[in-house]
Amino acid sequence: MGKSILEELITLPTNYSDQDLWSTVGNTPLIRLQRLTEDIPESVEIYGKAEWLNPGGSVKDRPAAAILSTALSNGLLEEGRVFLDSTSGNMGIAYATLGAALGIRVHIVIPSNAGPERLTILRALGAELIETDPLEGSEGARVVAAEMAAKNPDRYYYANQYSNPANWQAHYLTTGPEIASQTHGRITHFVAGLGTTGTMMGTGRYLKEAHPDVVLVAVEPEGPMHGLEGLKHLPTSDVPQIYDPTLPDETVRVKTEEAYDMVRRLGKEEGLFVGISAGAAVAAAYKHAKQIESGVIVVLLPDSGMKYLNQPVWSPQ
Repeated sequence: MGKSILEELITLPTNYSDQDLWSTVGNTPLIRLQRLTEDIPESVEIYGKAEWLNPGGSVKDRPAAAILSTALSNGLLEEGRVFLDSTSGNMGIAYATLGAALGIRVHIVIPSNAGPERLTILRALGAELIETDPLEGSEGARVVAAEMAAKNPDRYYYANQYSNPANWQAHYLTTGPEIASQTHGRITHFVAGLGTTGTMMGTGRYLKEAHPDVVLVAVEPEGPMHGLEGLKHLPTSDVPQIYDPTLPDETVRVKTEEAYDMVRRLGKEEGLFVGISAGAAVAAAYKHAKQIESGVIVVLLPDSGMKYLNQPVWSPQ
């Protein structure tokens, strides 16, 4: 289905074929929710985009591929320069996965309280970790990464996923066209969480151009203190430079408990073991589905539940 993101952005070394790791980024399936939707109108369809099937296990493989590709094609990683960025987990894993396949040195700045599964995966993939104050969260990690790059500009290429246009462009080139094709142009609503906001910005822009009547539903935590890993409460956060607040048609705020409940339901009722931000997005889509008479809703499911095994969502009920 269509070109891979690498075919759009970069010509890899001649010994790199279309059967190697990078070629597996994208083209993830849509999965229709069945049992979970029994109490909404039959004329409303909800599909989840299964982004955990990317090689690094999350939707972040798409922007990571675009950012790494752009850096390579612009010569920003020549002469032994190190690739550097901050992350709360998934983006770092995507960088490390794709970087390892091409022998790119990857340094990741990450809060020290990131889940043990994430830290173990990053180390297994060869990334060098710089752990930061857990109380400062992902914003603190970003500050440290920026300071490191400013002090050593010849040593590091600082990707800064929050302001890098390749972040949203990856979704404009891949996620949006895939969804339009997979729904045969029938999509009426697109639902995605807001973190770096790249998924909504890129996918949303493409879908609005291809299908102007599509409704873009952004999802964020209900308040600043929350347990929705990967999502930002934008009113109280540093807003990513790539974010355009005029693009989403609606913003739905989800409580942590709502997301946790939906994560558990998706596992038990649909056989989908997803992450917490996916649960939040489906919870928002489920609310919206009850308000319309017909439609085709596509929800972005960023990752699986494998990196959240130590989270309270799995505490005995």
